[in-house]
Amino acid sequence: MAQEFDGLAAIVTGGASGIGAAIAAELVAAGASVAVLDLTESVSPDVTSLRADVGDDASVREAVVAAAERFGRLDIVVNNAGIGAQGTIEDNTDAEWARVLDINVVGMVRVARAALPFLRQSRAAAIVNTCSIAATAGLPQRALYSASKGAVLALTQAMAADHLHEGIRVNCVNPGTADTPWVGRLLASQVDPAAERRALNARQPHGRLVSAQEVAGAVLYLASPRSGSTTGTSIAVDGGMQALRLRPVQ
Repeated sequence: MAQEFDGLAAIVTGGASGIGAAIAAELVAAGASVAVLDLTESVSPDVTSLRADVGDDASVREAVVAAAERFGRLDIVVNNAGIGAQGTIEDNTDAEWARVLDINVVGMVRVARAALPFLRQSRAAAIVNTCSIAATAGLPQRALYSASKGAVLALTQAMAADHLHEGIRVNCVNPGTADTPWVGRLLASQVDPAAERRALNARQPHGRLVSAQEVAGAVLYLASPRSGSTTGTSIAVDGGMQALRLRPVQ
């Protein structure tokens, strides 16, 4: 029985762990050929692992070309690589602002730019950017990270407008706080990790962290050739945090 992504080739940046690894696994399960672009080699035997640094244009171009040559095509780009940042506007230096924006925003530009010549040849071309609830809700101690993800949301819409008539759809997912290794490290650094986890769970209306697999499911919908009329939009995978205002449980 034919699968939804049979014959299609995808690259997933930051695909060696966390949300990226879940996305890569779901794409493979749906029939796609997948290359993971990451600083760390993927442990999955089902993907092609290519070392790439989204902060370096030459590294990105080399990896994207290698993936396209290996598969003979490139149809889907998942821009998932990114880094976190904590603090108010007083807590990070200019250098740190430049570093985070370079990875989280310009990194997506580098990957998409390198992939465009191949995507233009595809009849099912799609770019999906990993954004965040931080783009649409004011979160404490996340000024720099929020600014970077707000830029990703705006960038997604601009890219969608620029490339619609080339047959390339561009969308993004906005995860809430997800149960990933990065969040695990963040929790471990707190004075009371268990209390901090409870607070993060409670912040999301459904009362728990988002799973990487739930985010991956939204990415596959946006990347699917069945979603040909979906472009320039975002899907919140956040347990209702963006849109719901629930009354406290009595």
